[in-house]
Amino acid sequence: MPAELAQSLDSFFESCDHQNNADSYFSIAYEQDWPSPCYHQTAKDGDFVSWQPVRQQDENTFKGVESALELTLDEEFCLFFTRYYSFHLPATTARGDCELLQVCSEEDFKRLQENLIGHIMMKQRLGQKITLFFALTDDDDYLLSVDNDTGEVVLERVGKEPQEVLAPSLAAFIEQLSPRQA
Repeated sequence: MPAELAQSLDSFFESCDHQNNADSYFSIAYEQDWPSPCYHQTAKDGDFVSWQPVRQQDENTFKGVESALELTLDEEFCLFFTRYYSFHLPATTARGDCELLQVCSEEDFKRLQENLIGHIMMKQRLGQKITLFFALTDDDDYLLSVDNDTGEVVLERVGKEPQEVLAPSLAAFIEQLSPRQA
C-alpha cells in the first residue's frame, strides 16, 4: 500500500510541477523565520518567491508520536508527510476543493507532530475513533482525515466522528485529485 501512495504522490506532485512550469503555479510569501529547502531564493519577509516541492532526505518519522501515545499510525499517513517537503497544495476533487497539508522543513514536521498529538488526545478524550488529519476543506469546520484503524479517507467535522468515507485509502484519494491554482 505505501508503494501505491508513493506513486500517487509522485504523480500528483509531477502534475503540480507541470502546471507550475506552465503558469508560475508555485509562489509564496517568504518567511525568514521558517527556512525551507523548497524556496528557490531568499528575500525580504513578505516578498513573494518561487518554490518547488523537494523529496525529503531527512529521516523524519512518527516513531516519537507513536511511542508517546502508545499506538501505531497508518503507514500511508506517515508516508504522506515524509516523502516531500512542500508548502500546502491546493487541489480539486469531484466533491470540491481542498488543500493538502504539507511540511516545508524539519522544523515544520516537528510542529505537525505536536498538532497531531493534540488532535489524537482530543479524539481519545472524546471517546472517538482516532483520525489523522491531512487536508483542509473550503468549510473551516471540516477536515479530511485518515481513519487510523481502516486507512480510509474520511470527511469529519472538527471534534466529531467522521461523517463519510471518501476513499478506501489515501493512495486512492490522491489519485482522484487535480492540482488547483491557489
